[in-house]
Amino acid sequence: MARSLSDKAPPGDEADGSAQLSEVVAFLSDPASLNDTGTSIDVVETHWSWVFLTDSRVLKLKKPLWRPWIDLRSLEARRANCDEELRLNRRLTDGVYRRVVPVRRSPAGDLTLDGNGHPVEWLLEMRRLPAGRMLDTLVRDGAVDDDQIERVGARLAKFYAGQPPVVIDGSLYLEHLRREAAQNRSVLGSVDVGLPHREIDDVLSGVDSLLQEMAPQIDRRVEEGRILEGHGDLRPEHVCLTDPIQIFDCLEFDRGMRILDPFDEVNYLGLECEFLGAGWIRPRLLAILESVVGARPPPRLMTLYSAFRATLRARICLAHLDDEIPMEPERWPVEAARYLQVAAAELARPNHD
Repeated sequence: MARSLSDKAPPGDEADGSAQLSEVVAFLSDPASLNDTGTSIDVVETHWSWVFLTDSRVLKLKKPLWRPWIDLRSLEARRANCDEELRLNRRLTDGVYRRVVPVRRSPAGDLTLDGNGHPVEWLLEMRRLPAGRMLDTLVRDGAVDDDQIERVGARLAKFYAGQPPVVIDGSLYLEHLRREAAQNRSVLGSVDVGLPHREIDDVLSGVDSLLQEMAPQIDRRVEEGRILEGHGDLRPEHVCLTDPIQIFDCLEFDRGMRILDPFDEVNYLGLECEFLGAGWIRPRLLAILESVVGARPPPRLMTLYSAFRATLRARICLAHLDDEIPMEPERWPVEAARYLQVAAAELARPNHD
């Protein structure tokens, strides 16, 4: 997620599902509720949802939250968000995103799945993917080979080649880069991550300067039909190396954040693999993409994409500290500093492979 998580709902605005959220969470945490009596349920809470995992499936319950860019306080909004997540994620998966299913209140007052009664919540149901086949796990284990990356790159390239260009709304891409770069400066310039302030300012200024310089190049790529609607959050943990390759958990809540240059998005995936220790993956993915869609951006624009994404990831690391009870609070400033050092190294490179 690219934006700060510290924004709160306006005072006095109550979510229509907040009173019963704990009841629904308790209901879904019981294997008997899911007709999986012999199976334990792993329950995971994220910023935006509760996730319930059995051996074979996953149910995601959206929290009734508000942020300046999304409002999930109404039941209708949560259903619409589930519908959109289902639609978008079916583009790069096969048989993983199954359906949107209601939690109903029966006439007797009990909660039920697939029973009678009026809906009180909506869930996204998915097939559970093997955790051991996730790209981030395999990269850390040194268990990824060229054939696997070839298949990832081929699936992504085919997807981008089939997406219609976004010309009329293409300006949203540059607007997004500018807005997030300004937010990066606001956050990263005010939090101690253990690096000299001058080093951080040099990185942020370098990104700002390149963004100004490369804006005409980005506008040109919009006009040429090179900008399209992609995944929006393409990271190694969202790629599963099964057969077929499954690429999931796209950014569903803001179309403007999915409008981008596919070279930016694939480079970002490669940058994250590099961050985990597999620097060979990025040039391989970019070469596969170029062989299918052509028109790789010039080196300085690729440098902008790299440095921008690294500074954005530094900011996202720090967003974890906004949680009421941050998990691993000592981890995030260290990782933010590493990302800033990656951005500095990208800016210092004379060319981009």
